[in-house]
Amino acid sequence: MQGDSYPENSYELFTQVIDWTERFLAEASHSLALDLELLYLNTSSVKAMMDIFDILEEAHQAGRQVRVVWRYDERNERIAELAEEFKEDCTFDFAITAVRVSA
Repeated sequence: MQGDSYPENSYELFTQVIDWTERFLAEASHSLALDLELLYLNTSSVKAMMDIFDILEEAHQAGRQVRVVWRYDERNERIAELAEEFKEDCTFDFAITAVRVSA
């Protein structure tokens, strides 16, 4: 996933992602990697991402190999701090990488 997330009702958007993630984890047996390049998330998008990370954490605790790579614009300290806050709550492999995003 990449870009900005500030829909009026982010659950309309994220329900599809959450449903797919749960279905994948129920039906497939191989690892799951989530690549993120998020520039901005509003409050409801943050909550939806928390729900996704909770699903991934539960799968990891059950023995699934899960990995998140969150790339962020090196000039955006707020999103870097948000990624770090998410990472603190996760025990699975969670990489945070600064990149230069062209404007």
